[in-house]
Amino acid sequence: MVLVLVRAFDAFLDGVNRIYVQNPRARERPIKGFLQVANVLAHIAGFILILAALMDRNPVIFLSGLGAMTAVLLLVFRDTLLSLVAGVQITTNDLIRTGDWIEMPQFQADGDVIDIALNTITVQNWDRTLTSIPTHKFLEHSFRNWRGMAQSGGRRIKRAIHLDQNTIRFLDEDEIERFSRWELLKDYMREKREEVEAFNREHVARGDVVPEQRRMTNVGTLRAYLIAYIRAHPGIHQEMITMVRQLEPGPEGLPMEIYGFANDTSWPVYEGIQGDIMDHVLATVPEFGLRIFQTPSGADVSEGLRELRAAWESAEG
Repeated sequence: MVLVLVRAFDAFLDGVNRIYVQNPRARERPIKGFLQVANVLAHIAGFILILAALMDRNPVIFLSGLGAMTAVLLLVFRDTLLSLVAGVQITTNDLIRTGDWIEMPQFQADGDVIDIALNTITVQNWDRTLTSIPTHKFLEHSFRNWRGMAQSGGRRIKRAIHLDQNTIRFLDEDEIERFSRWELLKDYMREKREEVEAFNREHVARGDVVPEQRRMTNVGTLRAYLIAYIRAHPGIHQEMITMVRQLEPGPEGLPMEIYGFANDTSWPVYEGIQGDIMDHVLATVPEFGLRIFQTPSGADVSEGLRELRAAWESAEG
């Protein structure tokens, strides 16, 4: 009879959980862990009642002995108790919800949370494998939750191109005129040209002294174009920060970083927006007389050797 009641109570709790998960708030406030605690307590009580019936003893006698077994019980149920406390804090502080994308490198977890239970939190990784992490580990180790990104409506784009510093130079008059006809650059070119001319009028040559003069550069014009292009792109979130900045130059050229946020957080759409922007940027760089820096490959070395050999043969001939 006791066993039947325990099994019935177990089925009742399972039914309660199945009904509750249909509620939209179930993702924010999962109760599976608390139901499992009630289930454990019910099984312990059932075990005591069954043992008392078999030994023809009063169940109170076994309950009074639990005090002496507290140390053993704490040792046996250590992880369960820690996970119970962790589950309360996770639920109360809204740290993790079912469906959240989390990263926890310590356990090689990177994917969506699909289950929050008493002892474990299950993560389905992007390669479709499952990682089960003890609940209390989320209070002992740091993890990254991407929910804020999904709720903000913008996903960050942070990509850099490396420019060959040997191709950086001043613009000539023909280039200034050509870029002044570009729709995204015409306002910038007009304002910059007026600013440069006004500065140079104030710094004229005096005798043999070389005056301080300003001129427009191809790399500065490219940066202005990329800023205008990013701000006009339909896939960029216009209410979030967008910028194009130069990073510290180094052996791999001058890095120019594009920073902004896509207005769609879906992974495939985000990658499409990011790829579309980078395709355009890489194809546009040569228009400014610049070249993308690239480490020489085997084909580059072979081509250089062929040119060197042709030049040598031409000189001998």
